[in-house]
Amino acid sequence: MTLEEKIGQMTQIDRAVATPDVMKNYFIGSLLSGGGSVPAKQAPAETWVNMVNDFQKGSLSTRLGIPMIYGVDAVHGHNNVYKATIFPHNVGLGVTRDPELLKKIGAATALEVRATGIQYAFAPCIAVCRDPRWGRCYESYSEDPNIVKALTEIIPGLQGDLPANAKGIPYVGGQQKVAACAKHYVGDGGTTKGINENNTMINRHGLLSIHMPGYYHAIIKGVSTVMISYSSWNGVKMHANKELITGFLKNKLRFRGFVISDWQGIDRITSPPHANYTYSIVTSVNAGIDMIMLPYNYTEFIDGLTALVKNNFVSMDRIDDAVRRILRVKFTMGLFEHPLADYSMKSYLGSKEHRELAREAVRRSLVLLKNGEKKDEPLLPLPKKASRILVAGTHADNIGNQCGGWTIEAQGLSGNITTGTTILSAIKNTVDSKTQVVFNENPDTEYMKSKKFSYAIVVVGEPPYSESFGDSLDLTISEPGPNIIGNVCSAIKCVVVLISGRPMVIQPYINQIDALVAAWLPGTEGQGVADVMFGDYGFTGKLARTWFKTPDQLPMNVGDPHYDPLYPFGYGLTTEPVKAT
Repeated sequence: MTLEEKIGQMTQIDRAVATPDVMKNYFIGSLLSGGGSVPAKQAPAETWVNMVNDFQKGSLSTRLGIPMIYGVDAVHGHNNVYKATIFPHNVGLGVTRDPELLKKIGAATALEVRATGIQYAFAPCIAVCRDPRWGRCYESYSEDPNIVKALTEIIPGLQGDLPANAKGIPYVGGQQKVAACAKHYVGDGGTTKGINENNTMINRHGLLSIHMPGYYHAIIKGVSTVMISYSSWNGVKMHANKELITGFLKNKLRFRGFVISDWQGIDRITSPPHANYTYSIVTSVNAGIDMIMLPYNYTEFIDGLTALVKNNFVSMDRIDDAVRRILRVKFTMGLFEHPLADYSMKSYLGSKEHRELAREAVRRSLVLLKNGEKKDEPLLPLPKKASRILVAGTHADNIGNQCGGWTIEAQGLSGNITTGTTILSAIKNTVDSKTQVVFNENPDTEYMKSKKFSYAIVVVGEPPYSESFGDSLDLTISEPGPNIIGNVCSAIKCVVVLISGRPMVIQPYINQIDALVAAWLPGTEGQGVADVMFGDYGFTGKLARTWFKTPDQLPMNVGDPHYDPLYPFGYGLTTEPVKAT
């Protein structure tokens, strides 16, 4: 391979700046769709397949015909794609503590990603979120590294089970599986005050015992790629940390797949970002990053790295290591034999079977925090037969709010943005045919007095967000949520369903609330919430995160000396299913 061909393999660009000619002329090794980067609004599977294949044909027309690999943020299902099944975010899945369920979700996600012609998912996030003020906390299964470690079982779901003799090597088992990506290496969930991309101040023992165990298990299970974190460890940017990328990940853990940067991650080695791009390139590549997610300014990167190699600032050995790893993954996954996708898998996108699996995941991720004022007078499960029930709240009839960030757009969107079942629809589907369900998003107290409701279900929480936009020092429920809780729960018996990516401040309202359900970010299948609230299934979920009393206690994790939670790690009331009469 020529130097030009090798550096092309190390380059990943967004589809927005790609054409078949760009793929051909620059030997581009990889493409991605950033959040919301789609071929067309509400594009069907066929449109995605056609787009991926058009780019692929550009790659195949090069001298060596090396196929490109196309990556996408499929972090809770194939979440960029209209009509895909959206699973609960990781914060909810952690509650289940069920590796087999995660493996099934990985397999379903792989099928939906392949349905659109894409072969690489930037998942799972195996961050250990130690502070819920972090805007990415919902992408973490738990504050407990043992739960995170166990749930790396999603990797063989995405990639396929490793053959018996292949422990610890990158593996993708055929055309119904995708390359996975363990992220963000390492310590992304431990930053000071939970500030995204900030500094994780912890000694080596703490880093290895809290933030690293998920990576040991990901590598043993054959994860194909590892993505580097924007964050720093004790002041050293991870994108510049040769000791941890080359010394530890590649040499000590013997990781054989490829290491990829985060989106413009190398630019952010300097402050301000991109201030000295030559320094960013030389530092990140020499640290051991193999593929650079640029994602736009590819000629600057290619020219810069070429000059650095020619002037001996980056060795040919380092370039060869990067390209060998990238090609190893491409060969392993059968990309050379099957570079082009077809339409044969399109029926997997949003299939009934996957929606049923997501609905089960919702049921099992719910945590019942309060159930009636007295133990012997529980409010849940709710009776299906009632004359009139009120459903209120900003999140009751809103698929986008239910799904959270990384859904259709990077930040997520409010509104009915994709196919699914809102919690309001689910309630209507579940109650007795004679029961009247009245929806009023924000009712006043007069309204409640005049209508004679049997009970109320209030669904409130956080608006969608991702990354730094979600960083929050106060962790309060968005207005008018607290106002709705106050109005409704002071007038009628109420169950509050909280839709959030993390524990929120609820102590001020807890005495007004009769029953409280943490539903996290359940995704498109809101029916799972009604299934459990009305007793078709019991509540089984146990907190995988500590629920604080006030944010000034943070960070506070199970085992800390100052541990004084509102609800401790592992807490969760249970109910029995109601026998059908």
